[in-house]
Amino acid sequence: MARPQSAPDPSRRSAQSRTAILTAALELVADVGFGKLTIEKIAARAGVGKQTIYRWWPSKGAVVFDAFLAANENATGSLALPDTGDLGEDLRTLLRATALELADPAFNRTGRALAAEVLTDPELLREYRERLLDPLLEVTRDRLRAAREAGQLRADADLDLAVELLYGPLYYRWLHGLGPLDDRYADQVTQACLRALGSTGG
Repeated sequence: MARPQSAPDPSRRSAQSRTAILTAALELVADVGFGKLTIEKIAARAGVGKQTIYRWWPSKGAVVFDAFLAANENATGSLALPDTGDLGEDLRTLLRATALELADPAFNRTGRALAAEVLTDPELLREYRERLLDPLLEVTRDRLRAAREAGQLRADADLDLAVELLYGPLYYRWLHGLGPLDDRYADQVTQACLRALGSTGG
């Protein structure tokens, strides 16, 4: 007696299609560049219909952003910063990891495409701020706030300015290709920020 066949699981099929789309988007950014990327090309490589993509994403930029987050899940999944009690060491660890990520060729391709796209796509900029940038800046402010409360920074240290002082130089150098992004540069930025914020140690 033949066993009854179970009905296909729509959620599993959707998950497989979504994974195929995100993989195809990243591969195509590497193969043809963001400028030549189209929804049609993503659909063809993923083996899905165009409408399947538009059901989940409003634009190719949104697809690439989700693909970027999925590919960097280890980096973006947990934004907790180190807190060893040594602010200088914790910030060096943070900025060294950031510099290493920015110097990664795989990150560079997709990251530059997204950096350009958010300038002209307000909805994508909102997603980028809400899902990646703002949470990163907030946990950084939290770490600096803890240091300020512990007396490791000046009592009047501006934490909003502080996070820009920390990340700004790295992203400026990355965007304009001004020099190497390595441990030495990350340490220089850390030390300059600590001096500007009135660090009492580190």
